[in-house]
Amino acid sequence: MNRTGLTELEIVLAVARRGTFKAAASELEMSPSAVTNAVAALEKRLGVRLFNRTTRSVALTDAGRRFSEKIVPALAMIRSAAEEAGSDPGDPAGMLRLNVPPESSALWYASILLPFLQRYPRIRVDIYSQKERVDIVADGFDAGIRLAEDVPGDMIAVRLTPEMRMIVVAAPAYLAHAGTPQAPEALDQHQTLCMRMADGSVYRWELSQQQQRYRLQGEPRMAASDMSAIHQAALAGLGIACMTEQQVAADVQAGRLVHLLPGWQVPLGALCLYYPGHRLVPPALRALSEFVRAQRDASASPEAG
Repeated sequence: MNRTGLTELEIVLAVARRGTFKAAASELEMSPSAVTNAVAALEKRLGVRLFNRTTRSVALTDAGRRFSEKIVPALAMIRSAAEEAGSDPGDPAGMLRLNVPPESSALWYASILLPFLQRYPRIRVDIYSQKERVDIVADGFDAGIRLAEDVPGDMIAVRLTPEMRMIVVAAPAYLAHAGTPQAPEALDQHQTLCMRMADGSVYRWELSQQQQRYRLQGEPRMAASDMSAIHQAALAGLGIACMTEQQVAADVQAGRLVHLLPGWQVPLGALCLYYPGHRLVPPALRALSEFVRAQRDASASPEAG
């Protein structure tokens, strides 16, 4: 297929991924009219409508969905082959499209991604934050970042972080007037700040200590899908929160938050970079995977301690 045809296919996937012509145009650094015209030209040539259009968004038709599912792996192989041909193994180049959980950047961005990009100046990264778990292959991503337990079994997983946990915290001001819970059952009598999950449900903390388990029962004072909002509410003394230990470590050390029920936690496991193992790995992704492994091995060595 000629270059124009390949560009049209990339445009179709970008529109499907972003949900609007404008957002796809921004991602591809094209004008919205060029994106619209490219999709229309491809639909005319194929003789089928790929998208249903409204004034606010576009969505794949059944035919468009089947078409997209077929072209994703083919385009990935073509892109990988092109990058492989034009990339020096010692100086890899190319675009990395990553799907990551919102607000996870504090766990890997500064320690992994920034030094990686500094080392490989010809690699570009497009990071898409999404709470819902997605099929990274069908949605056109090179790799994803998720907790180990959420990584599909047919993917290659590379650990990004040590084992993590969530801990219970509150501000001294809140504890001064509400009292300090001495057992997990006491949390049900307190104001709690809880996370809203991708499916709309409220996460009720599933705390554990050795063989003991406890699940939060009371209704939260506040529920939010944005963990930074819960963090700020906890700092403001509005209630008790359960957050990733890394997110609140500086606040606990500075005394802005108090670690409650220190024997109780929510084990999370490690955060992993993952990608398909059944196709050619693009040079940029291979470089990132090797960089992550090297960082992990270095931190585990005796000299690192």
